[in-house]
Amino acid sequence: MKAVLRHYKGIYPTLGERTYIDSSAVVCGDIHFGDDCSVWPFVAIRGDVNIIRIGQRTNIQDGSVLHVTRISENNPAGYPLIIGDDVTIGHKVMLHGCQLGSRILVGMGAIIMDNVIVEDDVFIGAGTLVPPNKRLESGFLYVGNPMRKARPLNDSERSFLSKSAINYVELKDNYLGQL
Repeated sequence: MKAVLRHYKGIYPTLGERTYIDSSAVVCGDIHFGDDCSVWPFVAIRGDVNIIRIGQRTNIQDGSVLHVTRISENNPAGYPLIIGDDVTIGHKVMLHGCQLGSRILVGMGAIIMDNVIVEDDVFIGAGTLVPPNKRLESGFLYVGNPMRKARPLNDSERSFLSKSAINYVELKDNYLGQL
């Protein structure tokens, strides 16, 4: 079964080449995916009141919710959701109006709130809550509720960030091969 992309006010999501979206996912509005992305079962991505931009080779795993903050008089740009390349978003993650750089792993059940900026090469541990208006510095592991900087990433962890994204590119290619 093929995924259904929904429009909002006549604007449909756009997909990069070789992008896989599971048929149970809900993807609606002004969303742009780079090449080789994957969206897994029961994900909801809603680009209705602001934009969502997702880089190449990014995977969004089962049950995650991605949304934005509306444009308003008090917040003229709102908070869009911007995600870089080679990002792994674990199961049941909530991303809301934040910006993620490239080569990031967001652990299962993490919540990242409005106006958070996550620099490149970051691990966010499972269950971590990142409150609004925080900046997560490149090269570190962040954990906890609320989050705290735990320690620098080692070389193995840094190399795993890209490897995780490639693993999901290979997996989604297998799924696309079955369609």
